[in-house]
Amino acid sequence: PEELKRLRALDELYTKYPFYGSRRFKYALEDDYHIFICREQVQRLMRILGIQAIYPQHQTTIPTLGHKIYPYLLKNLAIIRPNQVWGTDITYVPLEQGFCYLTAILDWFSRYALAWELSATMETEFCTRALKSALAKATSEIHNSDQGSQFTSLEYTGLLEENNIQISMDGRGRCLDNIFTERLWRTVKYEDIYLKQYRTMEEAYEGLQKYFSFYNQKRRHQALGYQTPEEIYQS
Repeated sequence: PEELKRLRALDELYTKYPFYGSRRFKYALEDDYHIFICREQVQRLMRILGIQAIYPQHQTTIPTLGHKIYPYLLKNLAIIRPNQVWGTDITYVPLEQGFCYLTAILDWFSRYALAWELSATMETEFCTRALKSALAKATSEIHNSDQGSQFTSLEYTGLLEENNIQISMDGRGRCLDNIFTERLWRTVKYEDIYLKQYRTMEEAYEGLQKYFSFYNQKRRHQALGYQTPEEIYQS
């Protein structure tokens, strides 16, 4: 329970302050949640959540053997149509007695969530499942992700190559390269996950199914001229 309390607190802080590093998180945990742990413990929790600060850092993680790292293709690219760029990522979902992980495939132009999946672990399979669901609807010109082992796996990149999709990957420690997906996580957490406080993964799946339908079909975005993602995606 104490570990889960710390993970939930750190996840909420990261959602508010993605530019914080472990030092600032340590003090924020003390100030906002009265959680007193050392910096090494904060770093361990960050690894569990799969998060890092958005500023450039020295590369500390060696890519998985046999996994190719692709260049970032989106710098200064004008995104002007649906299915031009898709982005994906993984985020942490707190549960009453544990946690699970959420991944999604997002169309950057329309902010339309083409597919999403939940998993008890961060293994590649649930990311591949989401990608296959998205590909059943359409294909993109470019697919962007971070350098996580799920997205650099031969299984995942092979699917993209089979569909002639260009592969783009964020610079390590630069989640602003995937800013639209980061904004999606902030929206989903503040408008659903933190409010609902799901007890089980099954309950989270049922709730998120309703939320993503609302998000795509009903939620009007200021950045989209107060249209819905579905309206823009299908235009």
